[in-house]
Order: sequence, then structure tokens, then C-alpha cells
Amino acid sequence: MKIVSFKICPFVQRVTALLEAKGVEYDLEFISLSDKPQWFLDISPNAQVPLLITDEGEALFESDAIVEYIEEVYPPLHPNLTPVEKARERAWSYLATKHYLPQCGAQRSADQDILTERSQKLDKAFDTIEAQLGDTKFFAGDDIGMVDVAWLVLLHRACIIEQKSGYDFLGDRSKLKAWQNNIMRSGLPAKSVAPEFVVDFSDFYLSDQTYLGRGAAAKSKAFSDSQPLEMCC
Repeated sequence: MKIVSFKICPFVQRVTALLEAKGVEYDLEFISLSDKPQWFLDISPNAQVPLLITDEGEALFESDAIVEYIEEVYPPLHPNLTPVEKARERAWSYLATKHYLPQCGAQRSADQDILTERSQKLDKAFDTIEAQLGDTKFFAGDDIGMVDVAWLVLLHRACIIEQKSGYDFLGDRSKLKAWQNNIMRSGLPAKSVAPEFVVDFSDFYLSDQTYLGRGAAAKSKAFSDSQPLEMCC
């Protein structure tokens, strides 16, 4: 199968992280969102990424639909779940995905006041998941599941921001930070993005046009660009 992608798209990373977690082979093709090729527009009804092209040549769009397809076609991460447990997984995953764009907006904030305002939705989501987390390694036990994959996207980006700029989106939420570190240690975040992801992400969200970027420029780096991100606290 092939995934059509834009390198720093959070919705794409959710799809590729799930494929990596399941050990499914796939090809990845990157396009420019400012100059979308006609072949892509011809098969993508919403003209957005991710787009999954199956082995049979069928084009699937919308990340929620793509994730459900992958979960149905390949062995589930958590087999033998009841219908209620599956619905619960989808609900907690949705709580993550509906905050991808608010996180993007917060990261592009021009000053501290805008960042504070734009972070309010994220803060509520982080408070909610903090209250839900237990003492297990991942959301529902010691193995990565669908909820972990959905939240991985937010937590991976928060990790990069904290290491590069010193700004901590997660605050003093100890369970959330422990979960973030377990996800980072799994290696799945790095496997689910392009090798140059951190550089491209930083160029966009940590430029001198953003409040976080100016903070990153002022902060002496604890990690070089080539060093893998493994822990965030």
C-alpha cells in the first residue's frame, strides 16, 4: 500500500504510527500542499492528506476511515476487545485527534499572549487524559494500543518543542509525562516520520516568526539536531 503524505502533517503520522505498530509494510510519497499534483486531486475527494492507496489500487481518504480500515484488515493491537472497549478506544482516540489542529495553532503563536490563549483547549484535553491514566506503561496496559497511537502525535510534538525551546505544554502532569516518555522510548514516534522530520517541523514551528522559535533560538541546545529524541523530562 501507499500513503500519500505531507511531511509534518499530524494526521498522516497517526496513520503511519499505526502501520509501524502493526509491522505493516507501506510506501510513502510526499507531495507539496501548495502545489498538489493532478493525479492526487483526481483520487482524493477532499484534496487532503493522508491518502491511502490499497494494494488493489483503491484510494481511501480521511484519517479516521483509514485508521479503521487498517485496524480491520490487519491483526488488532489489542485483540478480543468487547464492542464497549472498542468504542472506548475510539472515543479516547478522537479526543486526541480533534486537538491536532489546536496544537498546530498554538505552536505557531506569534507571542506569549496568543500562545496562552490557543493552549487553553490543549490544557483541558491534557487535564482530562491525566485524570484517566493509571500506573500502566501505556494507556490500557503494557502494550501500545490505538489510544497510544492517537496521542503519540501530540506528545511527540510536545517533546520536540520542550527540548528545542524549553516550553513545556504538559506542565506538571506527572502521569502524562510518564506516558509520553514511555511512548518516546518505544521508538515508534521516530519510525512514523521522515528522517528529516525534526528539522522540517522546527523550520516551520520554531522559526523566528513564532514565540516558541524565538525561545528556541535563545536556549542553549541540550540535544543536537542529529541526536534522537528519547525522553522529555
